[in-house]
Amino acid sequence: MAGLLIVNPRSGDESGSDGLLEAAAKRGVRVHVSRPGEDLAETARQAPDGPIGVAGGDGSLAPVADVCLERDLPFVCVPFGTRNHFARDLGLDRDDPVAALDAFVDDVERRIDVGRANERLFLNNVSLGLYARLVHRREQHRRRTEAVARLRALAILAQHPHPIGIAIDGKPVRARVVLVANNSYSLEVFSLGEREGLDEGCLHLYALAGPLRSAWEERKGRRFVVGASGPLGAAVDGEPDELETPIEFRVEPRALRVLVPRAVLSAQ
Repeated sequence: MAGLLIVNPRSGDESGSDGLLEAAAKRGVRVHVSRPGEDLAETARQAPDGPIGVAGGDGSLAPVADVCLERDLPFVCVPFGTRNHFARDLGLDRDDPVAALDAFVDDVERRIDVGRANERLFLNNVSLGLYARLVHRREQHRRRTEAVARLRALAILAQHPHPIGIAIDGKPVRARVVLVANNSYSLEVFSLGEREGLDEGCLHLYALAGPLRSAWEERKGRRFVVGASGPLGAAVDGEPDELETPIEFRVEPRALRVLVPRAVLSAQ
């Protein structure tokens, strides 16, 4: 079946890319190493028919996955970034990108949900307001210990006690943190746990009014509309962005064809 692997060398350790390229070639997979400023979606649109994979972090995946939806082509995730949350929830070993390449040859397909924020696709989640700021700060200091990261997050919460001024489905909500997730997360105040599934067919909206885990308010549905007086700062799959309001969040159940190594299904 082979296919094309787009490698984003800036997502991970560039020194490890040579072994990944060699392993891909052994499996008959063509490789394209992206350049700074390159549009990954356009690269995927120009690819021949067949599976298209991305070796990168969470922020590299969605643009290519969206093109795979447009073209009805299988998508392959190869963990090659800092956190690789999507790869983890898919059941891949985040520390073994070479093993993920077996998806190209094993031809084992899953159908998973994708989310949309207006027209922008997301695979994991979209955070708004203060939580987006926390994500950006944590990304800037991702090499620090988890304890230090949590203390920094707590300090930011203490400095910004006011709600972000939004309405959800037309009703005002007092919350400093809002997160819309593609499927359900185990959730802590300053970090996200794992998702048990990727094909539930629902979005989960989490709103945090206070600093404690018990203050999370959770809603579940296929569509939410978030309104505000102007654009909202956001983190879309961990990538900083600004979204025009109102933001229509919706889920597309089992829309994306994803190839996984046969070993992943055997382990589940």
